[in-house]
Amino acid sequence: MTQNTSFLRNFFLYKCLFALTFWNHISLSVEDELFTSASNNFPEDGSNQKIKSLQLLYTNSHQSKANFDWVVIQNTTESLSLSEITNDNVKKLVTLLSNFRQGSRLQNLTLTNVTVDWNALMEIFQTVWHSSIEYFNINNVTQLSDINSYEFDYSGTSMKALTVKKILITDLYFIQDDLYRIFADMNIADMTIADSEMIHMLCPSSKSPFRYLNFLKNDLTDFLFQKCDNLLQLETLILQKNKFESLPKVSFMTSHMKSLKYLDMSNNLLRHDGADVQCQWAESLTELDLSSNQLADAVFECLPVNVKKLGLQNNQISNVPRRVAELKSLEELNLASNRLADLPGCSGFPSLQFLNIEMNSILTPSADFFQSCPRLRELQAGHNPFKCSCELQAFIRLERQSGGKLFGWPAAYVCEYPEGLRGTELKDFHLSRLACNTTLLLVTALLLTLVLVAAVAFLCICLDVPWYVRMTWQWTQTKRRAWHNPPGDPGTVLQFHAFVSYSERDSLWVKNELIPNLEKGEGCIQLCQHERNFIPGKSIVENIINCIEKSYKSIFVLSPNFVQSEWCHYELYFAHHKLFSENSNSLILILLESIPPYLIPARYHKLKALMAKRTYLEWPQERSKRALFWANLRAAINVNLPTADENWYEETD
Repeated sequence: MTQNTSFLRNFFLYKCLFALTFWNHISLSVEDELFTSASNNFPEDGSNQKIKSLQLLYTNSHQSKANFDWVVIQNTTESLSLSEITNDNVKKLVTLLSNFRQGSRLQNLTLTNVTVDWNALMEIFQTVWHSSIEYFNINNVTQLSDINSYEFDYSGTSMKALTVKKILITDLYFIQDDLYRIFADMNIADMTIADSEMIHMLCPSSKSPFRYLNFLKNDLTDFLFQKCDNLLQLETLILQKNKFESLPKVSFMTSHMKSLKYLDMSNNLLRHDGADVQCQWAESLTELDLSSNQLADAVFECLPVNVKKLGLQNNQISNVPRRVAELKSLEELNLASNRLADLPGCSGFPSLQFLNIEMNSILTPSADFFQSCPRLRELQAGHNPFKCSCELQAFIRLERQSGGKLFGWPAAYVCEYPEGLRGTELKDFHLSRLACNTTLLLVTALLLTLVLVAAVAFLCICLDVPWYVRMTWQWTQTKRRAWHNPPGDPGTVLQFHAFVSYSERDSLWVKNELIPNLEKGEGCIQLCQHERNFIPGKSIVENIINCIEKSYKSIFVLSPNFVQSEWCHYELYFAHHKLFSENSNSLILILLESIPPYLIPARYHKLKALMAKRTYLEWPQERSKRALFWANLRAAINVNLPTADENWYEETD
C-alpha cells in the first residue's frame, strides 16, 4: 500500500508540474468514465482499482477532445473547452455539465465541432441554461435530425451571453419558428449568431432583456424585426455582411428600439434613391456604420438626426449635398474610398471634429475648408490623386497654418499628377509666384481662345453665317449673269404680280384657296408658282432668284411648316435681300397658322424681325371674314403689269 500511494503521489506531482510549465490548461486521459467529485479517496487496501477522480491544482481552465475519457478539475474550474461532440458522447457531456450547478465556479464553456441531433442540441442548451455557466460559446455546429417544436425552460438561469458560430442545418424542410423562437426568446443580455446562413429571426414574444445582438455574416434581409416592439433594451445591433437592400426599411426597423445606440450595417447591399421616402430612425442612435454598401449622394437625406459617429466609407458618394438636414451632433464622419472630387463643407455638420476622406478622387482640395469647419480637430485626406499645381499651393500653405490637423502628413500626401511629379510628397512641392502667374496668363489666353472658338461656333451654328455667305454669293452670281443678258431678254423684265413662297405641306391651301381667288375673277392677278414657272435645267436657287426678280411682290404663306422648310428659308432670304437692295415694299406676309416663337429656328431671325415690324394678313377661320381677307390681299398687290409682259406670260403658260 505504501508503494502504491507513493507512486500515485509522484505521478500527480509530475503532471501538475508539466501543466504549470507548458500549458495554461491540462487534459489527462484515463480509460474510465468521468466524474467531477473529489470526495473519493484512494483505496486503502492497495488494490488496483481505477481512478475515478483526481483533483488538479494551480489551473483555472481546461480543454479536452473526444471521447470524453478525461480527468477534469472539480469546482475550482472557471473555464472549460470541449470539442468533437457527437451523439455518441452527448450523454456524457450532459452528465458532466449537470454537476456544475449554480454556485459552482465554472462560468465559461466553449464547445467546438458539435454534430448532434436537434433534441440532443436542445438538451445541451437546456443543461447549460440551468448550470453556473454565464458565457456559452459553441462553434461549428451540425444539426443532423429534423427540427421540431421544443418547450425550452428559460427560468432560473445564470446565463449572460451566448455566442454561436457556423451552424449548419441539414434539415431543409422545417417550421422556421421552431428554430428561431428558441433564440428569439432567450432571457440573456448578449447573443451572437454568426456565419450561419441564417435567413430570419423572430421578434421576441415578450419584452426582451437583449442589450447586444450580433448577427454577423448571415443571409438576413429587410424583413428583420419590422414592427418589433419588444427590443426596448437593445443598445447594440450588428448586422454586418448580410443582404439588406433598403435603407428606409432599416430605419423603420430601428424606430421601435428606444435604447439603440450602435448599429452596424456595413457590407450589405443598401441603396437609397431618395424618391420621396421618409426615414424614421431611433432617436437614441448615436453611432451608425453604413460602410461598404451601394449608397450614393441621396444617403444624406436618410440619416439619424442625433448620430455622433457615422461611417460611410467604400460607397458610391460623389458629392455631399449642401442642402441636407443638419446633423448637429455629428462629430466623426468617415467618407473614405468614395468618389468625392473635393472636401465637403461643414454647413450641415456644425459639430464635426474628425473627418476621413482618404482614397477619393480629390485632385485639388479647397483651401477654405478649415474656415467652414471651425471645430475640426483632425482631417484624414491622404492617399488621394493630388494634382500638384498652383491651386494646390494654397492647400499646402493651409497645412502649415492648421497646427497639425492633417493626419498622416506628409507621407500620405503625394503628387499623382502631372506624371513628372508623381511620387513627390506635397511638402516637397514648390512653385515660384512667377511660374504661377505665367500659368494664369496661359489659362487666360486659353479661355480667350475658347471664347473666340465659341463665338465662331455660335455664329456658324446658331446664326448660320456660312449659309448666309453662300446665299449672298449665289445672289451676286445671278445678278452678274443678269447684267450680261442682252437688252430685251425676257428674263430681266417683270412678268408676274407676285411670287408665292410656301411649304409643300401647305400646298393644298395655296392651290385650292390662294391661286383660284387671285387668278380668277375681276382684276386677274398673275402669280409665279415654282411648280409651273421654274425653268428646267437651271438650279433651284437660280430659279428662285429669277422668279423673285420677275415678280413685283413676294407672298410668303407662313405656318409652322414654313419655318421647317429649307427652301422657304432660301426664298425668304432672297426676297428680304431684294427688299433692302431695291428699297422696295415688295413683301406680303400671310399668317396661315400661328407660329409659336419656340418653333422658329435661330437662323430665321429675319422672319422674327419682319413679323415684329411689318403688318401681316392673318387667314381667318370664319368664312364670313374671308371676303375682306381677299380684298386686303388684292389691295396689297395692286400692280398693273405691262401688256407685253402679259402676252409673254400667256405664251409661256
